[in-house]
Amino acid sequence: QGRIFEKMELCSSLAVRRFVFSGWRPGPAPGVRQEEARLGRVPVRLYRPRGRPRSALLLFHGGGWICCGLDSHERICQYIAKESGSLVVSVGYRLAPEHKYPAAYQDCLSATLHFLQHLQHYGVDPARVTVCGDSAGGNLAAAVSQSLAGSSELPRLRAQILIYPGLQALDFNLPSYQQNRGVPLLFRERAVYYSLHYVQGDTSNLEEVLEGSHIPPDMRLKYSKWVSPDNIPEEFKVRGYKPHKPREFKPEVFEKVKRICEPTLCPLFAEDTIIQQLPESFILTCEYDVLRDDGLLYKKRLEDNGVPVTWYHLEDGFHGIVNLFDYHGLSFPSGKRGLDRVVAFIKGL
Repeated sequence: QGRIFEKMELCSSLAVRRFVFSGWRPGPAPGVRQEEARLGRVPVRLYRPRGRPRSALLLFHGGGWICCGLDSHERICQYIAKESGSLVVSVGYRLAPEHKYPAAYQDCLSATLHFLQHLQHYGVDPARVTVCGDSAGGNLAAAVSQSLAGSSELPRLRAQILIYPGLQALDFNLPSYQQNRGVPLLFRERAVYYSLHYVQGDTSNLEEVLEGSHIPPDMRLKYSKWVSPDNIPEEFKVRGYKPHKPREFKPEVFEKVKRICEPTLCPLFAEDTIIQQLPESFILTCEYDVLRDDGLLYKKRLEDNGVPVTWYHLEDGFHGIVNLFDYHGLSFPSGKRGLDRVVAFIKGL
């Protein structure tokens, strides 16, 4: 619909997408007190459950780094705060393409640092702070968690919760990308569209990135030990997979998107020395999701490096299903099931 409006010169497709995904903001939740605040210069919304919460969850919303915000994820934050008894801090980071990478990452890291440095103000246990995110927010949570790994000056994060995260921009032809290329809510082409808006502020070179022309052969070889169909369990290939040979490398494309290979944008590219220091992790994947294999690859990396992982796979799930929780009566039972698993994990920490 966005492109139709754009052709009619009514507004940009991005404006339409932001409107659609801005979400219907629910009313206050019984037993949860909300307030607007700032962590440094980053706007946040606090969700305080009844009693005195001893644990805290910093939540980075999804939306492909270009849409969604505090309102779109309000129902999820209310639910997690109420059901887990945790203080939930929803982070309103800057969006691309107006604010390209690394703006979103910097805002999420800055907010987390500020929170960890002022824990006494919130009354939470320094040993019980977790970061969480869905989709692009899962990418940001993973990047923040890596950035804080091994820091001796701040409290160590208790855990990271990654809900269908996007974690690499090397290979858009993994089995899950092939199998689910046309499955809503995230098409294969749309995943690259979001990544390019974030890294370069426009979507030129989309076709070249889809086909793999943006990565130099030596870099592809270096990262193939971590981003490879060979690391995907065979049961996830039965719906179909055809090995893909990347098209010829184009240096001019790499020059435009080369920051795409930084670990703070592609957490799967972090060195083992960083991965080994990560906190206990929860990863949720969905079968009908182009990002499924990103989650599976990261699960393997974490486990190979001795990090405890709780993995929950929604066999009937699709990308964004948890976000549809209680949304205009559209709630899917498996989305609620996934969210309840997140809550159970938080309560078990």
